[in-house]
Amino acid sequence: MNTSKKPYRISREVREQIIQRIKNDGVSVTAAAEEHGVSTQAIYYWLTKGTSGNPSWGEVAKLKKENRSLLELVGALTIKLSTAQKKS
Repeated sequence: MNTSKKPYRISREVREQIIQRIKNDGVSVTAAAEEHGVSTQAIYYWLTKGTSGNPSWGEVAKLKKENRSLLELVGALTIKLSTAQKKS
């Protein structure tokens, strides 16, 4: 008697939804895997399978903009911290 589970396929739409939630909403791979009943290995495979060697220009521009914003935030926080330490 064979008691092993039969693997089932996840539709392309569901896979893309899971990947988008991980990439855009910050959902962890573990949480997404548990919610959808798939292994973390499968999700990591989907993530790497969908990547190409080079990012698009749009992705590069988005990352550069995000990097600038983060650097500005770090600079502002550094100034606030420095000012607070001088007052102490």
